[in-house]
Amino acid sequence: MTTTMQATPMTIEYLGVPEAELQATGALHTAREIEQQPAMLALTHDLVAQARAQLDAFIQPIADNPRARVILTGAGTSSFIGLCLAPLLDRQLAARVDAVATTDIVSSPYLYLDPDAPLLLVSFGRSGNSPESLAAVELAEAQVKDVRHLVVTCNADGALNRVQVKQVQTLLLPEQTHDASFAMTSSYSCMMYATLAALSPAGALDERIGAITRATARVIQEQLPTLHDLALRGCDRVVYLGSGFLQGLAREAALKLGELSNGGVATLFDSPLGFRHGPKTFVTDKTLVFVFVSNDPLTQRYDHDLIDELRRDRVAARIVEVSAQPRQDALRDTLVVPDMAQATDVDLLWSYVAVAQVYAFHVSRSMGLSPDNPNKAGTVNRVVQGVRLYTQSA
Repeated sequence: MTTTMQATPMTIEYLGVPEAELQATGALHTAREIEQQPAMLALTHDLVAQARAQLDAFIQPIADNPRARVILTGAGTSSFIGLCLAPLLDRQLAARVDAVATTDIVSSPYLYLDPDAPLLLVSFGRSGNSPESLAAVELAEAQVKDVRHLVVTCNADGALNRVQVKQVQTLLLPEQTHDASFAMTSSYSCMMYATLAALSPAGALDERIGAITRATARVIQEQLPTLHDLALRGCDRVVYLGSGFLQGLAREAALKLGELSNGGVATLFDSPLGFRHGPKTFVTDKTLVFVFVSNDPLTQRYDHDLIDELRRDRVAARIVEVSAQPRQDALRDTLVVPDMAQATDVDLLWSYVAVAQVYAFHVSRSMGLSPDNPNKAGTVNRVVQGVRLYTQSA
């Protein structure tokens, strides 16, 4: 008699949770979009490499001009891309580079748009349908004599991908990065990578993309249990601290937790040095503090000093170091990013933000929320609504 063995169907999981459970609890999109980031970053790298010649021809007349400006702009999470990248790009390019949110440009254009300075406006948009993004493009087009638009977007059908201006170049990212979840995750990381690659010299990231994607993948998988346990502690306040490039990341981390907890967890961001100047009063015995530790030897000393001070204070529930260069005497309270000990701080952005995303995801679920749509009341939306746009007074 022959016995037929039937294979047991493989259970698909994202962030350690079965797909069926994620689907039933409104968490599938968020989990999948966090976990797909290493693969999407690799695809984004290839996409920029294929468009290299066209991008250089479009960007360099502005980037190489000391009289010109580059403005990195977006709203909410998209604006924090600029905060992370502007300090580095300002050093790399001859042009001045600033991060200015579309929400600031639209409300006070006279502060940010110089009619006589040639401008490259780099506009970020997951959906490409935010009203402020479109208004910022229109304002720059109307007020700046020599303006070029680099559109970095995840949505082929978005209005930002169809803007009618004289000089425009679009970087349309892989379709999967058009996050369906409420909170931006892979859209943020891939728009940030695409911009760094596009505005850096050709080939500058070719030897680094492999390490970035591997470290990000390992952090997501290896730190899942620790981040889940931290989420279950029920801390009602969370602080994110980072220096240099990592301060912009701290701001994004704070927003991500605020979004996914539907405001149920109070958040704060700052630099380690700035935190002492008043914001430290935020810390209570139910406060969790994450510090994104720099790899730069000088900056790292300031990071460690603040961490050690907070631990001596014995006020916070826990202080967690996120570090690629862990201290042996602090391993119990360190989330280690592997194989990035020699990386520059900008290369740490992707693995570090994955830590914040995974933690926020687990906090959301621990609170009984649906990460894909944590705000059931609809007072905030995936694409912002209710914005009235005004023309400038004569």
